[in-house]
Amino acid sequence: MPVPVPRQRAIPAVECGQAPAASPDSGPSKEQAPPGTHQAENAATRRENTRENPTEKREKPTDTSTETSTGTSAGTSTSAGTSTSAGTDRAPTPGVRAESAAPTNLTVLLIEDDPAGSPIVPDLLDQSGKPIRVRTARNLTEAGRLLTDDVHCILLDLALSAPAPARTNTDGGGSGNGGDAEGDDELAVLRHVLELAPRHAVLALTSSSDAERGAEAVAVGAQDYLFRDELDGRLLSRAIRYAVERKRSDSAERRLAEGRLRAQENRRLERGLLPTPLLAGSPLRFAARYRPGRSRALLGGDFYDVVRTPDGTVHAMIGDVCGHGPDEAALGVELRIAWRALTLAGLCGDELLGTLQQVLEHERSDDEIFATLCAVDISPDGRRAGLCLAGHPSPLLSRPGTPARLLPYDNNGPALGLLPGARWPRMQVELGAEWSLMLYTDGLIEGHVGGGRERLGQDGMVELVRRQRAEGLTGEELLRATVNEVRELNGGELADDLAVVLLDRTA
Repeated sequence: MPVPVPRQRAIPAVECGQAPAASPDSGPSKEQAPPGTHQAENAATRRENTRENPTEKREKPTDTSTETSTGTSAGTSTSAGTSTSAGTDRAPTPGVRAESAAPTNLTVLLIEDDPAGSPIVPDLLDQSGKPIRVRTARNLTEAGRLLTDDVHCILLDLALSAPAPARTNTDGGGSGNGGDAEGDDELAVLRHVLELAPRHAVLALTSSSDAERGAEAVAVGAQDYLFRDELDGRLLSRAIRYAVERKRSDSAERRLAEGRLRAQENRRLERGLLPTPLLAGSPLRFAARYRPGRSRALLGGDFYDVVRTPDGTVHAMIGDVCGHGPDEAALGVELRIAWRALTLAGLCGDELLGTLQQVLEHERSDDEIFATLCAVDISPDGRRAGLCLAGHPSPLLSRPGTPARLLPYDNNGPALGLLPGARWPRMQVELGAEWSLMLYTDGLIEGHVGGGRERLGQDGMVELVRRQRAEGLTGEELLRATVNEVRELNGGELADDLAVVLLDRTA
């Protein structure tokens, strides 16, 4: 019988020396106990006694969790297969040479009932040949203390006893452990580990006679399973690297799927925030083009709407909140909804714009945020219109036989949110029997022309629309051709939000 030596108690998460881990053919391992405690038999003797006395309860240390660095070269001067660090400050054990830990790329947490008494992890080297650091814990409480951010993979022995959750006795007799559904679950300990470490790769260890249990562990959430009695260093090292990379891939794929779902929800939300014109009963034809300046966005700071009130008047509006971010887009939606509500309530002209300014002042995130707006109300007979401009470009009017021209903008009022108590005069405009009225934001006219710094401007836009109409384009075709040509002149996508609304009346 080998001579027992004192067992040395270890502190959790303390890194040990570079002595190689015990292998199955390296003979009995020797463990040390702290001074003042009784001497314990070595691991091989304990396992032998357990086999001879199956009813005898195996003795365990009260609080032992170790961290071991494996994979060092043969010939390390130690008397045992595994070296552990003491939990208190004292001189090193005679005959054992202290060595500093080599830097490692991977850290593994081994969770099993008695990792010191039955070493199942052989020497491990990572892909670059450096030793893989192994921390050991014999229960989930110790595992929780050792599970730090630098742990890459968890090796879980499925034979580990699951914690028995307490439950209240319905008969009033206190709490008990028997009969709980989770306690009867063979993979309950794995589920606890997955909840404890949702971002870590998990390798399940089981016996070769229980492959079905290993497959169930993978179905529950483990990255892979291995047979405990068939492990070797090369196989385990490769399995650890594979599990870590698979976990990273699964996490990246999950984040990508979550991003796609959020993008789909945002698209549905933004589409729902775009207006649906209310023109039932009106002879006017409506067309619109909308293009946000933000990359991959469906909604910008530009906004528009068209509604017909019960008296037959058609009200059209287009506006632009300064800026291009989501806050500006949200403010534009608020202003559009407020404009529709106020219009349906019977407000128009200066009274409507003054109320919109109050909405803007209450809803904007910064006092310097403002919005330009163009509002048109077309009489029921379609021959006349009232025009209000709040710092916005004037609409473009086209009629048969006459060149397209801009409506008057002499009485253009200030943008909303700039001047408290401002006024916005309403101008009367004659449209005629047949006409086309185009409302737009400055994104259509502020694009560059060619490679220089010259911008298209209102005059360039008027000439462009005149040419398009001379070619016979109307409605959607006219807007599509106009926007496409503006983009081509700019040499690519426009930096600003763009919105265009076209109303046509035929004789």
